[in-house]
Amino acid sequence: MDLLTSVATDAILDDALGALRVVLEYLGTVAFAISGAVAASRRRMDLVGAVVLAGVVAVGGGTMRDLLLGKPVFWIENPALVVVAVGVALAIAPFARKRDLGAFARHRIVEYSDAAGLAIFVVIGTGLALDAGAHPAAAVIVGIANGVGGGVLRDLFSAQVPEVFWNGQLYATAALGGAIVYWALWAWGLPPLVVFWIPLLVILALRVLSLKRGWGVPSVAVVQKRELQNESRA
Repeated sequence: MDLLTSVATDAILDDALGALRVVLEYLGTVAFAISGAVAASRRRMDLVGAVVLAGVVAVGGGTMRDLLLGKPVFWIENPALVVVAVGVALAIAPFARKRDLGAFARHRIVEYSDAAGLAIFVVIGTGLALDAGAHPAAAVIVGIANGVGGGVLRDLFSAQVPEVFWNGQLYATAALGGAIVYWALWAWGLPPLVVFWIPLLVILALRVLSLKRGWGVPSVAVVQKRELQNESRA
């Protein structure tokens, strides 16, 4: 009877964790879609551009994850997350049209939304990779790609060098730390909810501290600011 009870409890926990992943995946999609739509507004794109960019940011990382794992791309079978991203872009469009994005800048809504999306998708990606039998190092890479892939595509579609490569903030570094923490907790056999939540909070904390306190990684740039300005004018 104890064995049956234990099996039933494990099944309930697995179902609860699966449901939590789905909910957080939708929240992460909304968070990334916001950053994509606002980025489109700042680049003065039209409505089509805003919708496309929001969708690319929202599902780009997950697409990279599935391709790396050799799995069917998730939104091909179930485009619900793409629909959510489109809805977010259409909801933000009226504010962008009126150039009323001041609230987004004042309260750093885009940055914090992006931080939430990063944390959610790094954890989901790392977990799915480990569940698929990937080597721990590969699982960490997949988790990072899931988290930062959408932002990289956003910047490339916006004709910019991906911000993750040059802004010096704890972004990819936070993703790396969270993915490693996930693997370590998973390898130690800790409860699934612990394995899920602790790395998510680690990534979120590192990213928020980077935004608030300016924490970051050293720059290797040797050109002066004036030189960069002259290059941009050339």
